[in-house]
Amino acid sequence: MTSLSAGLWAGSADLAAAALAHPFVTGIADGTLPRERFAGYVAQDAFFLEAFARAYALGVAHSRDRAALEAFADLLAGVREELRLHDGYAAQWGIDLAAVTPAPATLAYTDFLLATAALGDVGEVAAAMAPCMRLYAHLGRALASRATGPYREWVDTYADPGFAELAATLEALLDRLAADTPAVRRAYRRAMELELGFFSAAWDPAAWGTVGGQ
Repeated sequence: MTSLSAGLWAGSADLAAAALAHPFVTGIADGTLPRERFAGYVAQDAFFLEAFARAYALGVAHSRDRAALEAFADLLAGVREELRLHDGYAAQWGIDLAAVTPAPATLAYTDFLLATAALGDVGEVAAAMAPCMRLYAHLGRALASRATGPYREWVDTYADPGFAELAATLEALLDRLAADTPAVRRAYRRAMELELGFFSAAWDPAAWGTVGGQ
């Protein structure tokens, strides 16, 4: 029997394929992405990850049992590792992460996550957060064999089995805590749309004002 998380991921296979084929992602893989576009992405993604961490913290607060509490806490620790990666890029390339102004596409995603984490059922929270983790693990694994150039570290981070384990941890929470409801399906699909919109904004800085799925 297919799990809820597997079914939701399969239902957004079109968006996952679009992300893998996106010029921003292929530019990371072959090293041709202009440096300023990657720098802009790092700055916006750092802002996003701080909101992602807060959403995990709300998951801890709303956990129904100790197992969920500990799982959300482990996932929060994983985001801290991602933020350290961004700190390294910022130091290397002179990016002031404290001075980042979130773009509309970034705010659309963070507002969605934080509103869901604050107001939604904990299962719905897992549905809103799982696409980010699964998509990045998918991209890392798909790109690992052909990635080259200055962004290899980015690919290696998300191709790492430890990151895939974190994604699986969140999916296990989703399977245990969420029911297969229209609200859960909407949350998952919306997060996937916002992921693709985030890549589009990073590829074309003029598109930071557009939001995927609208």
